[in-house]
Amino acid sequence: MGHKVVVFDISVIRALWETRVKKHKAWQKQEAERLEKSALEKIKEEWNFVAECRRKGIPQAAYCKNGFIDTSVRLLEKIERNSLARQSAISKERDKRSSEFVFELTGEHWKELPDSLKEQTHLKEWHISNTLIQLVPKYIELFQAMRILDLPKNQISCLPAEIGRLKNLKELNVHFNHLKSIPPELGDCENLEKLDCSGNLELTELPFELSNLKQVSFVDISANKFSSVPICVLRMSNLQWLDISNNNLSDLPQDIDRLRELQTFLLYKNKLTYLPFALLNLKKLTLLVVSGDHLVELPTALSDSSTPLKFVSLIDNPIENTQCQDETMESEQDRQHFDKEFLKAYIEDLKERESVPSCATKVSFSLQL
Repeated sequence: MGHKVVVFDISVIRALWETRVKKHKAWQKQEAERLEKSALEKIKEEWNFVAECRRKGIPQAAYCKNGFIDTSVRLLEKIERNSLARQSAISKERDKRSSEFVFELTGEHWKELPDSLKEQTHLKEWHISNTLIQLVPKYIELFQAMRILDLPKNQISCLPAEIGRLKNLKELNVHFNHLKSIPPELGDCENLEKLDCSGNLELTELPFELSNLKQVSFVDISANKFSSVPICVLRMSNLQWLDISNNNLSDLPQDIDRLRELQTFLLYKNKLTYLPFALLNLKKLTLLVVSGDHLVELPTALSDSSTPLKFVSLIDNPIENTQCQDETMESEQDRQHFDKEFLKAYIEDLKERESVPSCATKVSFSLQL
């Protein structure tokens, strides 16, 4: 019995594999073109750049361009080279602003105010920051000419009742301290225009007496533990800017439309599930920022092009916390400060644009630093 011999034409097999290789290369080319057009790589590049800037302590406003991260030119080296020059310019501007009516103090070597300060009752401004000072002295009532009380990033745990006797006070800034309450006597400062209590982390309410502050146009109580909009805030008839982000709000009061002059309303990083229709009655509201991860309902008219509102909805994925449970309060404050600076840069750019989308594109991502 003879053997069967199978004969293959090697050219056929070669042609078959060449066809497959050609198709695979064409697919690779298409995939490369798709990735090139995709925004994912750009987003990854931008956030790696953000992380690098954060590690080097460079403010976000330095590299934000028209609402996006400008990575076309590596700005880090340029900014670092000019760092000393900028600090020198700031120092010169501060010296120009400084006068016999302005008191400035900074540095962690300060644990209490100098004794000589109580004799300088003619001062109109205090600028005290980044110190270990815990108390504001009661003799502050002697400074009747005080206009600006700027006390950010200290260790202040309470404000004295005597602060209410500063009838000419226009600005009070106590952000990123350790306040757990605000004295009701502050409501006697009838000329107050700006109040910033953000980043204290433990504030849960404001005294009703602050309802008397009819001249206040700016209130920032973000990064605290408010579960509702304080009643006194709703009675501030001249309020134009309200930041109550990074709190525990689950809803907004139905009479939120009492704030007839409100122009900017920041609500991001709360627990809101809906927005009330009363917001439609705020005819001067131009900027509303909310965290959209819990929202299930909102008035569609908010994004109507016929309204003056620039509605921005942000999907908020918090940075994953990989640190130990006993994380210090200072590190939490640093994180909140970074968030505020980033959003501030975004808002400033938003105001400068010629046209603004009625609703920002929703992009979900996580960033771990």
